[in-house]
Amino acid sequence: MTELRLHRSLYAGTAVDAAVKTYARFAAFELVEEATHWVVRVTAKSVARETQIAHELANYALGTTIRERGATP
Repeated sequence: MTELRLHRSLYAGTAVDAAVKTYARFAAFELVEEATHWVVRVTAKSVARETQIAHELANYALGTTIRERGATP
């Protein structure tokens, strides 16, 4: 299992949920809400795959958060 700790000030909860739904066919996920973080536990067929999916999920969630907040370049 690989664990991501996504700080709530950087990641929107809706974006984390969307990312988990997007990657659900590639791994199993457990979501935990903490006071300061969204915790996402990733379980896949291998540690390497978990790590790759975790990184992709974090990038997807951050990009979605930026779009949701209407940030401009």
